[in-house]
Amino acid sequence: MVQIHELILRDAHQSMLATRLRTEDMLPIAEKLDEIGYFSMEVWGGATFDVPIRYLNQDPWERIRELKKAMPNTPMQMLERAMNIVAYWNFPDDIVKKFMYLAKKNGVDYFRIFDALNDLRNMKVPMKAAKEEGGHVQACLSYTISPVHTVDYYVKNFSQLEKMGADSLCIKDMAGMISPKRAYNIIKGVKDAGVKIPIDLHSHCTSGMTGMAYQSAVEAGVDVLDTAISPISGGTAAPPTESIVAALQGTKWDTGYDLEKLIEIRKYFLKIWDKYRHLHRFNALKVDPSVTLHQIPGGMLSNLIFQLEEQGAHGKYQEILDETARVRKELGYPPLVTPTSQVVGVQAVMNVLHGRYKVIPKETKDYCKGMYGRPPAEIDKKIMKKVLGSNWKDQVIDCRPADLLEPMWEKRKSELKSHDDVKITDENVMTYAIYPQVGLKFLQGKAQAEFTSDELPLPMDHKLTRGMVKQSFPEADDMYLETEPPEKRSGPAQIPTDFEVEVDGEPYEVKVTPQGGFLVAGAGDEADPPKDVEGGIKSNMQGTILKVKVNKGDKVKKGDVLATIEAMKMEQEINCEVDGEVKDVFVGEGDAVKSGDLLMQIL
Repeated sequence: MVQIHELILRDAHQSMLATRLRTEDMLPIAEKLDEIGYFSMEVWGGATFDVPIRYLNQDPWERIRELKKAMPNTPMQMLERAMNIVAYWNFPDDIVKKFMYLAKKNGVDYFRIFDALNDLRNMKVPMKAAKEEGGHVQACLSYTISPVHTVDYYVKNFSQLEKMGADSLCIKDMAGMISPKRAYNIIKGVKDAGVKIPIDLHSHCTSGMTGMAYQSAVEAGVDVLDTAISPISGGTAAPPTESIVAALQGTKWDTGYDLEKLIEIRKYFLKIWDKYRHLHRFNALKVDPSVTLHQIPGGMLSNLIFQLEEQGAHGKYQEILDETARVRKELGYPPLVTPTSQVVGVQAVMNVLHGRYKVIPKETKDYCKGMYGRPPAEIDKKIMKKVLGSNWKDQVIDCRPADLLEPMWEKRKSELKSHDDVKITDENVMTYAIYPQVGLKFLQGKAQAEFTSDELPLPMDHKLTRGMVKQSFPEADDMYLETEPPEKRSGPAQIPTDFEVEVDGEPYEVKVTPQGGFLVAGAGDEADPPKDVEGGIKSNMQGTILKVKVNKGDKVKKGDVLATIEAMKMEQEINCEVDGEVKDVFVGEGDAVKSGDLLMQIL
């Protein structure tokens, strides 16, 4: 018998619908899902913690409580990013342990724990904490293809994870590129090595060969397969649940699930798919065998498409895929899964847009220093020198990165207590600890939902539908932009000028000026800063100003950090190119900027 881990309420919509499925659209089908008898159901973790507080104005803690209440017979599972928890950076041990306690308390039964680099040191604390709280630990290894990621590599590490206390194991093929032969050899190798606990195969349909890989996995003795109800499956998402169940019927691997009940569930999610039509992207639905080369996972691939649309660089899509493979090799073949997928992917984007390693985000530097863990293979020494400088050897650490962090829980709790408009609960403190800025905004009641369930499906001329329409009708600009000059216009321009761009669950506010049309400035609008001045320092990316480190009148030297900008979820330093004096500063912290915007003047 093979069991199914159902992804419809987490990974499926994260891969195909930008993680936007709202809680009220999950609950009506929960009772029927609970009747199937799944091994487990993934409902939490990954981006389904931060997206609700950023875009949906929904509490993720309330979501897991409601889902657990609605599905009492099915183990609720979350995806947990080891020391990153549900974010993109390391947290100290006290935060990780507290999170595991709160997750179990609120309804998480199974914890799927992985580290982006498969650094087992980073998995030890969350695994132990989950076990101490009575949770089931499913320990993962991120699957990737490289000279160092051999079958023996996976067998040895899975054997070690069993010794570390795992209750089950998972091959996490986030990019959907595992071949039938490799799936068979790894699973058979693990079984032959004497591993007794169940093993699960998680994959996506990106490469087009995942169905064959699942069959080979079954023949090798896999215990659990990851699938998603069919309307939100395929492409960058997982194989369809009903199809896998039907394929195994009447064999010794029969799941025993009621296919008629699954088809009833399918009917519900067909309506959900249509309801969330503004998030459909054709590229996310297509088979892409080149994933075996660039290795970009489904969630990252779909978000890369959104990202390039908003950066105005959609034509560079293939070039960036090719550069991603090159950067990954240079950085020691890290698996492309959060957060290393962002490190490699954003560095590839920077290289294509600005020249190879001309712009180096802080996260790339931290990766090279070992702040994410040990890379699977040695990083190219030439790249180390480009990224960290000639003294790069002195900057690299060899300890577990979290060993360098101070306890954080009491500090964050004290900070939150200073806000009179926030209710103090452990769950709220944790939300704030993980996402201080966005979390605080949500807890203060200042977050706004992009849309509610009642508003769906959004009309074709809605600003959030623009990307979906333009993929098929690039000539549809006249739906959004009034081309008549202001004096002849009967109404205001239709195109919104302020956007919030999402990159893998992170928001960036941008302002766009349409070409070929006219915009009417509102009353009281401030004058735009100058477009160009002698000694001007400009932004080379769109993003948000995090810090302005100089003031008007300051003396600066070449190489000094003038400001930091957050672009595509990475922190980039703006360095001074000459010795001089700061004559003017045109931006402030929190300001949204785009490529070419003037930041300051130095003479």
